[in-house]
Amino acid sequence: MTDSFIANFAEILPFILVGFGAQMIDGALGMAYGVISSTLLLALGLPPSKASASVHAAETFTTGVSAISHIAHRNVDWRLFARLIIPGVIGGVTGAYLLVHVDGAVIKPFVQLYLTGIGVYLVWRGFHFPPQARDPKWVAPLGLVGGFMDATGGGGWGPVVTSNLLIQGSSPRHTIGTVNSVEFILTLSISITFLLHMGWETFTTYTVGLLIGGVVAAPFGAMLARHVAPRTLFIAVGTILTLTSLFGVAKWLGYIG
Repeated sequence: MTDSFIANFAEILPFILVGFGAQMIDGALGMAYGVISSTLLLALGLPPSKASASVHAAETFTTGVSAISHIAHRNVDWRLFARLIIPGVIGGVTGAYLLVHVDGAVIKPFVQLYLTGIGVYLVWRGFHFPPQARDPKWVAPLGLVGGFMDATGGGGWGPVVTSNLLIQGSSPRHTIGTVNSVEFILTLSISITFLLHMGWETFTTYTVGLLIGGVVAAPFGAMLARHVAPRTLFIAVGTILTLTSLFGVAKWLGYIG
C-alpha cells in the first residue's frame, strides 16, 4: 500500500507544483491558472473539452478559497462584482455547451494575438503612467466575452477581464480581487454544464494535483495582491499576459510542438 501511495503521489506531484505556481500567479495578478493548467493538459494529449472540464473542476475549489481570501483582505469591489457576475455566467455556460459540440480552437489564436497586444500596452502603461483609479464603463459585455472565452479555451476569464478593466482605469488590487471572486461562481457554472453534458469521466486524475496545489497557494496570492504596489501589478499583469499569449500564438504557428 505504501509503495502504491508513493507511486500515485509521484505521478500527481508535478501537477501539484503546476497548480501551486499557477494559482500563486492567478491570485496575485488575476489570471493564468486556467491558461497554464490547460496548456499542460493539452500538451499531454487531452482533447480541448476534457482539458477545459478538468481545469474548471479544479478551479471550482481553488477559486472558492481564493475568493474567501480576497474578501478577507478587502480586495473585492462589490459593485463591480454585481456588474460582472450575470453576464460572466451566461458567457461561461454558453461557451461550455458549444465546446462540447464545436471546436473552440478556431477563434483562440485571434484572441491570443489581441491579448498579446493588451499585455504589451499594460507593461508600457505601468512604466509611463502612474495608475489613477476610475470606474470602468464597459463591464457587462466584457464579462460575457470573458466567460465565453474561459469555457471554450480552458482559461481566459482573467486575461480578458482583468486586462481590459485595468485599461479602463479600474484599481489593480480591487480588479484582481473582484475578478477572482466572480470566477468562483463562473467556474462552478461551467463545471456543472460540462458534467451534465459529458459525465464524470471527463475529470482526470491530474485534476487532483492541480486542485491540491491551487488550494494551498490561493491564500498567498490574495495576500500579494493586497500588498504589492499598483504600478508593479500593472507591469506584472502585462508581462504574464504577453508571455502566455505569445506561447499560444507560437504553438498555433507551429513553432512549439
